[in-house]
Amino acid sequence: MPFWTNAYFWLPLYLFVTAFIVFNYPHKSVRLLAVILLTIFLADQFSSGLIKPYVGRLRPCQVAGFSEEIRLLVRCGSGKSFVSGHATNHFALAFCWIILFGQRFRWIVPVLFLWALTVAYSRVYVGVHFPADIFFGSILGTLIGLFTGYLGRIWTNYE
Repeated sequence: MPFWTNAYFWLPLYLFVTAFIVFNYPHKSVRLLAVILLTIFLADQFSSGLIKPYVGRLRPCQVAGFSEEIRLLVRCGSGKSFVSGHATNHFALAFCWIILFGQRFRWIVPVLFLWALTVAYSRVYVGVHFPADIFFGSILGTLIGLFTGYLGRIWTNYE
């Protein structure tokens, strides 16, 4: 799980998706990649830039008395806990990609959902988030991904 939760672990996937879009949708690739970047920007800004500072909830590994009860598998970090940025970002990407490519490649729908779900779960497993952080981050990410996915379909005239 420490590898699964690490953003650098997924770099090959992000490079593959970028190459896939460039080679398979050459006339729409700039717009599709812009939609994906917008998705990442919105998910990160809503979760880490807006909600986390406003709520200010401590991570489980930062809570006195509770931190001794958890098994911390990665660095705790100094950031706040609610909502999970990992859950928000990965669900946003998954649902954006599902809306953009799920009708053509139906097999990716459960794969992307399972990917986002397991990355989100890994944050609880490694000891840096509470389950509610994951749940609400997943909902936020899903809403952002649906919004940007449908926006991307309209903007690129994608069928």
